[in-house]
Amino acid sequence: MKNLTKYLAITSLILVSSCRKLDIGPTDAYSTLNFWTADANVYNALNNNYSLMYNSGLYFGAEGLSDNAYSQNNNDLIQIASGNANSLTPKFAGDWAYYYSTIKSCNQFLANIDQNTTLGAITLNRLKAEVRFIRAFEHFNLTKWYGDVPLVTNDITQEEAKTISKTPKAQVVDFVISELKAIVSALPSKDQLPAGENGRITKGAALALQARVLLYQGNRMAEVVTVCEDLMNNASTNGTYSLVSNYSDLFSNPTINHTNTESILSLQYVPATTRTWTDFWDFAPNSVGGRVNALAPTQELVDDYIMLNGRGITDAGSGYDENNPYINRDPRLTATVVYDRYNWNNGGGVNGTSKIIYIKPGSDPTRPGPDEYSSGRQSSSPSGYYWRKYFDPSALANFTSGNNLHLFRYAEILLDYAEAKNSLGQMTAAVWNQTIGALRARAGFTDQAALSYPGGDVTNIIRRERRAELALEGIRIDDIRRWRIAETMLNRYAHGAKFSGDQSTDNGYIRVQLRRFNPSRDYLWAIPSGDQSLNAQLTQNPGY
Repeated sequence: MKNLTKYLAITSLILVSSCRKLDIGPTDAYSTLNFWTADANVYNALNNNYSLMYNSGLYFGAEGLSDNAYSQNNNDLIQIASGNANSLTPKFAGDWAYYYSTIKSCNQFLANIDQNTTLGAITLNRLKAEVRFIRAFEHFNLTKWYGDVPLVTNDITQEEAKTISKTPKAQVVDFVISELKAIVSALPSKDQLPAGENGRITKGAALALQARVLLYQGNRMAEVVTVCEDLMNNASTNGTYSLVSNYSDLFSNPTINHTNTESILSLQYVPATTRTWTDFWDFAPNSVGGRVNALAPTQELVDDYIMLNGRGITDAGSGYDENNPYINRDPRLTATVVYDRYNWNNGGGVNGTSKIIYIKPGSDPTRPGPDEYSSGRQSSSPSGYYWRKYFDPSALANFTSGNNLHLFRYAEILLDYAEAKNSLGQMTAAVWNQTIGALRARAGFTDQAALSYPGGDVTNIIRRERRAELALEGIRIDDIRRWRIAETMLNRYAHGAKFSGDQSTDNGYIRVQLRRFNPSRDYLWAIPSGDQSLNAQLTQNPGY
């Protein structure tokens, strides 16, 4: 592998039947005895692990579990968000199997790669480091959702899998951190990657995952600061990272999306038929080519975008006008969410022309209005909002896109750093300017009231900033769970736009879904019942 934009499956092992001795590998085909001796096979196996690391369904589906979005046709997301999940819920079993199958693939790679004698020690150590990163990432995702989980560090047999016990979450986290620390020296910096290796795991990626894992523990903020400062201040060692000048370009400009100074690690995609994703087909308005709306932004997300003067919409002096709610707002709102009378040509048109998106019932001059809100019509948004973020103007039919999906961005490092410094009582004007102030300036804020350090307790300001900056990137559900506020945010109606003339119910805002979250149960997912039936050591999480 020289280029991770190549989406390759692992070369199948061809097992040849013959009368020759069983310990002699065939010379006319690859077998389990000689597969790893071929350099191309090693790289194909590496590429396979990259392809298994994560996918667009996990990436976007996480939004539907949070208060950022609602999915009207994914039964698993509906069941979990409404508090009706149980140990038989397919997503619990599906995600569990996905992560462990990737771990198994990684362990097979690590168990066999030393059979190769031609790539050289430096190259082999780098490849091992990349796969150890992927394995650590999968373990982190498992313990994030399920708590105590089996820690699997070698290629176990089916019989061993039936007796393996759960490892305490703290021990799994310590393993992940120790792995990430151990592999850094074997990885290149971002600046050392040739263009053909864009997308491979680097020192910066190992530090970014460390920062996220440590941040999510809540009690290791001093370590978060240390890791973030390492990444922010040691460009000569870890690579040069900075915010790109235009927020939307990160997600929608194909050139900048693939190669920029902000992305630390992304899921790699390639236009045309090599490796693509089509999720946006079910995010976009109908009038610009959308199909069935599968993930709708909520009013709660929209409401959290501040005004250009830095105030929240309910703050005194904000200037917010409920009758004209989308003006003078954080520019990231327009970069992320499509609202009534949105100008779709803002950054990319429809066949080169401008298009106004009419969502309020009865407002579209063209009848019937394809994007208008209509209760129960799955082709229209159930919340009266659509997504703009990750719109690819160069996409093929059905929004077939080759744009990358960002797993770790430098913006997240700045947010991690701000949160950690604030939690330690170390927030200053200098830290603010380096983090929140810099993110707002990049977003397009110019009012000093929004850019300057406000002093006092800025906890909620930092949390709101994370939500605005990272919307539709799968982070929000993690945040409200680790802050232990999911029981508030997910124990009420998710709402949509204010289209109803009836002010007696929620002031006219659409009731989209009644959410339920049991704090004594739902901070952990159920261990899949099928796995429990095979392995009695997998005790169930409380409440299931």
